[in-house]
Amino acid sequence: MNGPAATSRISSLRRRAPDEVLSAAPIGIVPIVWNNADLPGLGPPVAADDLLDEIARLGFDGIQLGVGFPAGNTLRDAVATHGLRLAEAYVEVPCHAEGPAEAALEIGRRRLAELHAAGGEVLVVALNRAPERDAWLGRAGAAPRLTDKGWRALTATLESLASESLGLGHQLAFHNHAGSYVEGEDEIDRLMGSTDPGLVALCLDVGHALVGAADPLAIIGRHGRRISHLHLKDVAPEPLQALREGRLTGFEPALRARIFAPLGSGTLDLPAVLSALAALRYEGWLMVEQDTSWEPASEAAAIGRRVLDAMLRWSISQPGSAA
Repeated sequence: MNGPAATSRISSLRRRAPDEVLSAAPIGIVPIVWNNADLPGLGPPVAADDLLDEIARLGFDGIQLGVGFPAGNTLRDAVATHGLRLAEAYVEVPCHAEGPAEAALEIGRRRLAELHAAGGEVLVVALNRAPERDAWLGRAGAAPRLTDKGWRALTATLESLASESLGLGHQLAFHNHAGSYVEGEDEIDRLMGSTDPGLVALCLDVGHALVGAADPLAIIGRHGRRISHLHLKDVAPEPLQALREGRLTGFEPALRARIFAPLGSGTLDLPAVLSALAALRYEGWLMVEQDTSWEPASEAAAIGRRVLDAMLRWSISQPGSAA
């Protein structure tokens, strides 16, 4: 859809009331539901320009750097042409029980360079899924843990990369990831307690928290001031229960079972999460994300955008709203 009519529709979708809950928080999307980085053969690839056009049409403010996107000024110009912002670049760094692998810092630096060259905003860093952790997906409490040496090495790596990021004008936000060495509530607590709050922020992924048996509301309650970025994804109860009972094992099989559900249809208490963020006057990105979907990708993205919009508008009519 192109031309004045398209521009008018996009503008109306993005217009938010100044007294709306979290009105200062832009709404973006992670484009993995179209081009899946974990399961690249899941569906036909979508060209970057078509993807940016669709994301703008659906009324989002920004995007994550996605699979198949151009780089540098080409990406900067493409994003701007569609009236979007490059909200984040996401990177997973390798980590085992004794801490990040030797290549971890360089992997993070390369992604930071891509973010900076394209005029992006936040560097989101996660740990990769270690096989010994992935086998315990959904049962993080029984999974192998980082050693004390591993924690020290992880802290040093994140703070070094965060310092370099801030030097280029980008916040580093750590992303909790199911099947990695930082997914459970106690692990998130330890990471927040061991890293410099002036360097390392938190990108809370509420869906990965639920899979890791962590309570997103408890995390917001304890670490809300560290949260600078948010991934909003819901979790389907049936695959989650299968993981808990050991009938389903591993992250990729869970993705194929569509463990991440359309926003508002799973186990996530979305109104409570938004209310807790509103009480903190949160102004960071709200990134809608659904890794895999039974619905067509554009339909899943549209559902997420509309549900989030409805929840934000619904919240301001409730007694005691923190808008």
